[in-house]
Formats: sequence, C-alpha cells, structure tokens
Amino acid sequence: MREVLTNKELYSSPHEAWKECLKLIKSKVPFLTYNSWFLPIKPVKLSGTTLKIEVPNSFFIEWIDEHYNTVINDTIKDVLGEDARLIYLILDGKDDTIEEEVEEIQEVPEEEPVSYVEPTNNIPPDFNSYLNPRYSFDSFIKGEGNQLARAAAISIGENLHKTSFNPFFVYGGVGLGKTHLIQAVGNRIITKHPGKKVIYLSADLFTVEFVEAIQSNKVNEFSNFYKSMDVLIIDDIQFLIGKEKTQDLFFHIFNTLHQSGKQIILSSDKPPKDLKGLNERLISRFQWGLTADIQPPDLETRVAILKKKSENYGISLNNEILEYIAHNITSNIRELEGCLIKLLANSSFSSRDIDFELVKRTVKEISTNRPANISIDYITKTVCEYYKVDENKVREKNRKKEVVRARQLAMYLSKKLTKSSLKTIGLHFGGRDHSTVIHAYNSVENEFMQDEQFKEFVDGLRSKIEFNAS
Repeated sequence: MREVLTNKELYSSPHEAWKECLKLIKSKVPFLTYNSWFLPIKPVKLSGTTLKIEVPNSFFIEWIDEHYNTVINDTIKDVLGEDARLIYLILDGKDDTIEEEVEEIQEVPEEEPVSYVEPTNNIPPDFNSYLNPRYSFDSFIKGEGNQLARAAAISIGENLHKTSFNPFFVYGGVGLGKTHLIQAVGNRIITKHPGKKVIYLSADLFTVEFVEAIQSNKVNEFSNFYKSMDVLIIDDIQFLIGKEKTQDLFFHIFNTLHQSGKQIILSSDKPPKDLKGLNERLISRFQWGLTADIQPPDLETRVAILKKKSENYGISLNNEILEYIAHNITSNIRELEGCLIKLLANSSFSSRDIDFELVKRTVKEISTNRPANISIDYITKTVCEYYKVDENKVREKNRKKEVVRARQLAMYLSKKLTKSSLKTIGLHFGGRDHSTVIHAYNSVENEFMQDEQFKEFVDGLRSKIEFNAS
C-alpha cells in the first residue's frame, strides 16, 4: 500500500485535492455517472483532512451516498489520509449543512481550469470572499424577466465605483437567479480589481455572526471588519426583519460604506417598500440607488436555461424534450434544474437512455410531488389575521396571550408546511433560536391532546393555507 502524505504536504487548495480525487473516481464509475453526479460538485474549503464541497441540492447527497459511498470513502482516504472527512454544503438550502464522516470528491474540468487571484498586500492571505466561482455572467441566461437587473449588474462589475447604482437592490421570488446574479458581480469585480476586498454572505449568517460577536465582546471588531470592505454583498436581506439590534448595526455599516463610495449589493424576496418590520431609515437607504426585479423566466428563457444546464451535465437533449420540460415546469429556475437532476437519476436507475417517454414520466413525478408554494411569511399572515394580531408583534418580545398563541401556532405550521430548518423559522420570528421553535411545536402538539376542538381548528387552518397557496 502506497504511503499517503498529509494534505498540507501535497495540496495547497481544495481544488487541487478534489482534482486528485476525481482522477481516481473517473476510473471507477461510468462516464455518464461521472459527468452527471461528480462534475457538478464544487470544492469549497480544505482544513487539515476535512474537505468542504458544495452540491446543488440534498438529492445529490442522498443519491451519491446510496450508490457510491464506498467509492467516495476509499478515494478520499487515498488522497487525504485515513482521518479524512467530508462536509456537504447544499447550494439551494443555505441553512442546511450536512456533515458526513466520509471522503471527498470533486472535479474541476481540465478544459475549464479554475483561475485564482493572488492576494495583494492589502488583502490578508486568509481572507475569503465566500463567492462561488461558478456564478458568472456567462452562465446567467438573459431573458425578458431579468434584463434590467442583469444589465445593471454587468455595469457595476465592469465599472466599479463609476455608476450611480449604489446600493444595487435585486428582488424576486425563490429560485429565479438572485443569488447567481449578485455573486456574478462579485466575481467579475475580483477578476478586474484583484486588490478589492469583496465579501458575500446571507443576512441570516450576518445575524449569527453578530450574536457571536456580542457574546465574545467583539462587536467593534465585527463592525470594523465589514466597514473595511470595498464591496459588501448581502443575500436575503429580508431576514433582518424583527432583529432591531442587527438592523441598527447594519445601518451604521451601510452609512460608512456608502459615504466612502464603497459598493453595496443586496437581494430580497420583496422590493424595499414591502419589507414590513424593517427600520424605515434602512428602507429609505435601500432605495437610494437602483432597485431591479427578476421575474419568472418565459418559455424561451426556460428552454435556454435547460439547454445550458444539460450541457453543463454533459448530456445533449433535443429541442422536443427541452420544450416539453419548459412547457410543464414553469415556476422557477431551481425547479428546472431539479427536473434535470431527477431525469438523470431515473436514467441511471433504469440503465436506459434519456428518451421522450422517460422525460414525460419524470415531469409527471415532479408535478405530482411538487410542494405547495407556502412561505413562512404567508403562514404568519394567515394566523395573525385570524387572531387579529399585528404581524410585527409576533416578531417582537411580546408576551401577551394572543400574541404568544399566534406566534407558537405560526411556528408550528411553518415546521409542518415548509422545508425550512428550525434555525430559519426562528429567524423569521425575531431571531429566536431553534429551541424556541421546538418549544412552540411541542406546546401546540400537547394542546391537541387536551383540546380536540383546537386540533380541529388548526387542521382547518392548515387546509385553508394549503388550498390558497396551491
């Protein structure tokens, strides 16, 4: 058995380690499997013998773990040593991080090597922008619904500090490409301006880091770090709703950056004026620059997206198949990609080529299992309307009986009707932690056992939410 050196002696980056893993994996799995399931995986971070990789969704993890767990384990141990450990980061579920005591895999296509930007003297060697390099303008499909947002984003990326688009505020529904677009700006900036400090993070992560800074008495250090950025990119800014202290700090960081001419880029599910529960002075500042929306893609754009993504997976689909999928999957880009992944899975499971019959079956499965479009905000609105409680009250530290009841029931239904994590649900209710959500859930469940009428009422309310959101 060959001697395996430590990764510190062999690999200076996760990309190098992953590339070595891919060489081994490529010789052990079928070509279609390799292209479909291992090529889309991206290496993120290498710490000792722990490798973090990013996958498009949880289905990837389940499929790979079920069918190629042994291959992965053996490969990563060969490359990184017996103590090697793999952590999955799910791209479409920011709150879900799954840690596996397994090994890593990842591939960087030889024809498209990852390019690195060497840090300059004013950027610490360990600085991480947290930008995903696969999010680029080249891979962002232009359509009727995103023309303004895309054009403005490119302008900022090409002409940093020379546009009036500051802040640049992008809004739209789930899965329409907001995260892709705002990260593409950051990637373009660091390519054209290697000396600029660009950082990307979600609003909920910003909140978590702020709480940790308070607990460790490092608030000034935390604030100064973000004030030192040349470009600050915050995703899902709506998660600051109900978090007054976090909003106050972000207000000062925003002012400092804006007054210094630094670029601020934000995304949200709603336009600034509709962010109820957010401080008015923040809403006002969010409208200082350019606000642009992203609409669901039209048929032609959906076809173009499917064609691009299928090419990325190494498969070729004819126009009849592409148009059939595009006609039947209409809600967002993420669901289009999910359909392609499911199609690849069905093809692998049945050991058959992708034909029209397989496509029709896959689309039918997706349509049958498609969850209702139910959001935590919609659940909260419905519950508060019944109890005649202001929605903002359930996000505050309000202990009035009717407010507590509405808050607990909204948390309970959010856990039942959405795929959101406990952490995400808690963030929607004033930044409460997961234990509060668990307590609310258990309280409602316990009351069911004592009050049959209350259970019937909740079942009826749940049915109403599901019906109206479907």
